[in-house]
Amino acid sequence: MDTNKFVGEKIKSLREEKGLSREELARQSGIGIEQMERIESNTDLPSLAPLIKIARVLGVRLGTFLDQQQEVGPVVCRKDEVMNSIEFSNNALQSRRHMTYHSLSKSKVDRHMEPFMIDVAPTDDSDFVLSTHEGQEFILVMEGTMEICHGRNTYILNEGDSIYYDSIVPHHVHGYKGQAAKILAVIYTPI
Repeated sequence: MDTNKFVGEKIKSLREEKGLSREELARQSGIGIEQMERIESNTDLPSLAPLIKIARVLGVRLGTFLDQQQEVGPVVCRKDEVMNSIEFSNNALQSRRHMTYHSLSKSKVDRHMEPFMIDVAPTDDSDFVLSTHEGQEFILVMEGTMEICHGRNTYILNEGDSIYYDSIVPHHVHGYKGQAAKILAVIYTPI
């Protein structure tokens, strides 16, 4: 199943289970009604921050949108399984997608962390909009060089470097000078 389609359907289903209108979910999560319609109709998959806000309003983990199975024990993710992916936009005004997320735990029920292997595509965009959401993030650069804007600071991370930060501080993650990269990211968001 197309993971992007799965996310929109899952959000709509959870919203209906909670008895919320699309307008109410949009208002409570601080997302425009037009964007909420595009998300649920699988026309658009937003950046991670709005998805986290939607998850908070629905009272579920971010990973609930990616779950396809329910495993209570340990979950092993084999190298060939990592290829299942989901793409998020980068909040840039011109580009709609710049990161492909490969979930490393989508079948683990009741997880508190969301580990992803992320392919960062090259881009010419430089008009990144900082995002903010509750929780924390850990990033380890596997290949290439990354630029992380966090609050008033900018950090350049090379292969093997890592960063751990509070994601309530406005931030943005992208390849340094628009170059491609690969990162391991672990995201924690409280419910």
